[in-house]
Amino acid sequence: MKTIKTQVAIIGAGPSGLLLGQLLAKQGIDNIILERVTGDYVLGRIRAGILEQGFVNLVREAGVDARMDAEGEIHDGFEIAINGECTYINLKELTDGQVVVCYGQVEITRDLMEARAAAGLQTYYEASEVQPLDVKSGQPAITFTHGGEQYRLECDYIAGCDGFHGVSRKTIPSDVRQEYERIYPFGWLGVMSDTPPVSPELIYCRHERGFALASRRSATRSRYYIQVPLSDRVEDWPDEVFWDEFKTRLPPDAAARLVTGPSIEKSIAPLRSFVCEPMQYGRLFLVGDAAHIVPPTGAKGLNLAASDVATLYRIMTRVYRDNDPDCITQYSDIALRRVWNGERFSWWMSNMLHDFRGTENEFFSRMAESELRYYLASEAGQKVIAEQYVGLPYEALK
Repeated sequence: MKTIKTQVAIIGAGPSGLLLGQLLAKQGIDNIILERVTGDYVLGRIRAGILEQGFVNLVREAGVDARMDAEGEIHDGFEIAINGECTYINLKELTDGQVVVCYGQVEITRDLMEARAAAGLQTYYEASEVQPLDVKSGQPAITFTHGGEQYRLECDYIAGCDGFHGVSRKTIPSDVRQEYERIYPFGWLGVMSDTPPVSPELIYCRHERGFALASRRSATRSRYYIQVPLSDRVEDWPDEVFWDEFKTRLPPDAAARLVTGPSIEKSIAPLRSFVCEPMQYGRLFLVGDAAHIVPPTGAKGLNLAASDVATLYRIMTRVYRDNDPDCITQYSDIALRRVWNGERFSWWMSNMLHDFRGTENEFFSRMAESELRYYLASEAGQKVIAEQYVGLPYEALK
């Protein structure tokens, strides 16, 4: 078995693992990333890309902001429609100038991959049989197989950025882990098409036939979603059927602007709320989807991962720069406070915007619509939505 060493071992080369690695390297902290699939496979994962200001600032701090700043689209707000009646949530005015940036997760990941390669930082793609060891000790390690050879990676700390199905969370003993979950009784059917978007900003639709979302990837590429039963399959939704249903759920003015075309990607994603506590066990830290999942309604998934990265990066900087290893005990508490807030916002938005008929009684549906109308009807209510949507400030270390 070949032994290699680093300061921080990172499991997972998605955007959170790559961003953490880039930030640590900027501080002179050595790190190695292990990823179970190829780089091309990672880039093939279609994901959203609504970025809070905190995430944008981290990308800039990592020095990987050139293409984001050149190609990312600043969104000053978004619309929420109830059966065609629209309310504009002006993020910029309601939050003293804060906005969000639309820049695809695939593009962020590609930028980070290219920056890591250019800096000569080590990544082992197609690493199999990855197993963290001795994470409660002062000398953790990871064993893995790469290119038919077995490796032992000795390190000071391990960052588990390997997603919901990864090995990191399972390393925490079951009698220590507490997991909280809500499975939603529907999914999102998403379609990507090379057609001009119906709107320069997002439109969230609560409709009697179910939720819909109009979003964009660029001036010529659209990403659209509709709520569907979990029992549905992609094959049940040929393009023409999707376009008819999507158009029905849009506000009339947006429906009139809809340009249809062949789908270039189509999938159904289930919705889940999930939190694992604690997010730290010894010298192992869970980051992003390894510890928490949110429904995409509030655009919080990638952004919560970014806040985890920000907290862990600042802790590691203090550990190595200030020789303060005791500060690592702050990680789980700080991260979880923001995670639960993001979970609550995503759950709240999901409850108000989706159709739960058949799974909840009519009272629930009426209450959800009434609550949504209440918040949309006043500037104070809209501000509550806007402040959460643009993202709350990151919590400082003690």
